[in-house]
Amino acid sequence: MVVGAQPPAVDLAPYLRQPQFQRVKISPDGAYYAVITALEDRTALAVVRASDHTPTAKVVGKRDSVVEDFWWANDERILVALASKRGSRDEPTSIGELHAVNADGRHPRLLASPYGARGPLDTSIQLLLEPSVYLFDTLPGDRRKVLVSAVPQTSDPNVRVERLDIYTGRRDPVATVPVRRAQFLADAQGRVRFASGANADNVQKLFYREDDASPWRLVDATASQTRNAYALGFSEDGRLAYLQVEQPDGPDAIVAWDPATDRYTELLRDTTVDPYRILYALDGRTPIGASFMRDRVHNRFFDEAHPTARLYRSLEPAFNGDAIHITSTSADGRQALVLLWSDRNSGDYILFDTVAKTGSRIFAQREWFHPADMLGSREVAFTARDGRQIHGYLTQPRDATGPVPLVVVPHGGPFGVFDHWAFDDDSQLLAAAGYAVLRVNYRGSGNYGRAHLDAGAQEWGGAMQDDLTDATRWAVETGVAQENRICIYGASYGAYAALMGAAREPDLYRCAVGYVGVYDLERLHRDQSAGSRSGRTWAGEWMGARNTLAARSPITLAERIRIPVFLAAGGQDLRAPLVHSQRMERALERSGAAVETLYYPNEGHGFYTEPHRREFYTRLLAFLSTHLGGAVAQ
Repeated sequence: MVVGAQPPAVDLAPYLRQPQFQRVKISPDGAYYAVITALEDRTALAVVRASDHTPTAKVVGKRDSVVEDFWWANDERILVALASKRGSRDEPTSIGELHAVNADGRHPRLLASPYGARGPLDTSIQLLLEPSVYLFDTLPGDRRKVLVSAVPQTSDPNVRVERLDIYTGRRDPVATVPVRRAQFLADAQGRVRFASGANADNVQKLFYREDDASPWRLVDATASQTRNAYALGFSEDGRLAYLQVEQPDGPDAIVAWDPATDRYTELLRDTTVDPYRILYALDGRTPIGASFMRDRVHNRFFDEAHPTARLYRSLEPAFNGDAIHITSTSADGRQALVLLWSDRNSGDYILFDTVAKTGSRIFAQREWFHPADMLGSREVAFTARDGRQIHGYLTQPRDATGPVPLVVVPHGGPFGVFDHWAFDDDSQLLAAAGYAVLRVNYRGSGNYGRAHLDAGAQEWGGAMQDDLTDATRWAVETGVAQENRICIYGASYGAYAALMGAAREPDLYRCAVGYVGVYDLERLHRDQSAGSRSGRTWAGEWMGARNTLAARSPITLAERIRIPVFLAAGGQDLRAPLVHSQRMERALERSGAAVETLYYPNEGHGFYTEPHRREFYTRLLAFLSTHLGGAVAQ
């Protein structure tokens, strides 16, 4: 792209279409696939015959429900956990609702629901009557039972471990637990061996026991209350346990722990990033390695001679650097379902025959996006003003030959979330409109070790914001961005960061966009503290004292904002209530700043309906074009 040339108008249609398939797993006998498919305001689980892709069964909830996870419990029966997701930018909230259906559509059953006998599949009742139930092991040796945790509907609850009959819904107690809000890991024999959780103080603890009759004991893998260890699984012989352990500095390590001797042996640790995904043997439960996300996704193994490691290595050369993940296999290990994805590929599923060594594509998440036509993202790094190394991803418009207009896009969250080397809709869309797009994993982000995460504590509007400012200046200094043509745009926390960028750096940005944002930190602190003691603890530890937050709230700094602002929000947003945007709008108007708004009363944390999303992106491109000169929507 020649600098200054006007790119053609952007066709929004491909970006507005919902993915056809989001996740896929093969049944143990290889006869069926279970797939998550997107509807406008929810997702559904569909079962299709492998031979002809004919749909045979489905599970779908009401508006704002999503399939959180699903499991083949045996050849004929699949279990589906539903979660709540109020808006396209919302993070799913587990509700502990579990459904079962046979692959041929027979014997559907609501196994557990906090709403009582009638769940959100057939009612809008919101009264929580029963414990929330979460599946954590399918017990391969038992075709009728699975292991679940049952969570009472109280603040900071004590969790029960139970065995659930997937045909009748009956639950029987299995184990007591040593810590509240616990999660569990069982061994290959179905014995619950690890429990991890936290009490109201939010201090994470990991416990271990030898068998069902043994007492729990604390695993002292870090010797620190500020660093955590997470159980991943057991070796094939059951003698060793694998843990992911946070370190005093730098990324997490994967270690082998011998419970008999209390000896820890480091197996894998990257110099820069945490393990991104644990890789398992074809049994689906024995850890054999991990993926690490840096400039792309790199797979590493405990033992390169392991048969599944050799399978991964044989597949990697065939897919031109795409990330590879075996999502599931048939029980005999012959048919492996392989997910491929990259910064240009939104996701393909390959069925690979491990004996014949042949494969074929069976599903594509969005086949209308052709990888060869999409724009890549490259990893970037720079040193922040205090010496901390900050990483991110840069997407540049096609054929850029010099500095171009830049959009800085801080991610939401903020803590523990991070931008990925992956297909990113906003980056592709904005780059197609002629902008360079910079996504920054500022301090507080995940993937770069516990110290990087903790460095963001109580730094809303402080050092976290400085990282975004330093990233913007880095882009100018390195010739990526035109100095006088930069805007900042984000959603959720990213919207907060966009408005704080406008307030703190009035001469750095030409415009700012806040989508479903929070702008009054005192109000957010109060809302976070209202639900539970752990919520109050979190707000104090990660946001800071409430009486310090006005000075870091865009709503009280509006007089410093001299650039045009575009605000968009939904009236049913529970995570970032509409009142934040409305009050931000009024504060900007009082200060004399130019402000545009787009509010929909029936949308949540991110717009769902196609006409509303079309209007948002049309307005977004028009707003950016006015101030930066890029393309508008068709």
